[in-house]
Amino acid sequence: MKRAKKISLGLLAAFFVFAGVMHFRRPEYYLTFMPPYLPQPLFLVYLSGAVEIGLGLAVLARRFRRRAAWGLIALLIAVFPANLYMYTHTLEVGEPVYGVDPKVLYARLWLQLVFIAWAYWHTRRDGAGAYPTEA
Repeated sequence: MKRAKKISLGLLAAFFVFAGVMHFRRPEYYLTFMPPYLPQPLFLVYLSGAVEIGLGLAVLARRFRRRAAWGLIALLIAVFPANLYMYTHTLEVGEPVYGVDPKVLYARLWLQLVFIAWAYWHTRRDGAGAYPTEA
């Protein structure tokens, strides 16, 4: 695996592990943005945090890398409605929720596409023609 891809992989893993840990350290922050139509919001905050940690660690293991990267993509798609709710809820309230400006939340929606592309890169063959889970 090329050096840039190794660094990218480490950063991707670190980001998701950190984000997952924050679900346990500050669940009240994440609860604020949970759409009201979702059942058991605290459970979902903890579940998404655990999945982020698990996939963030799994993407480091060559054996699981490709599947874990696809899992991260699925997770990013699954949490998109909550991020969209954060943005629209902040607009409805008319002021930043938890001090987060609506412009930042709007940018975060687009940033999810960047994260999906980033994770997708780690599902693809490297320069040697091997998939990330191979040799």
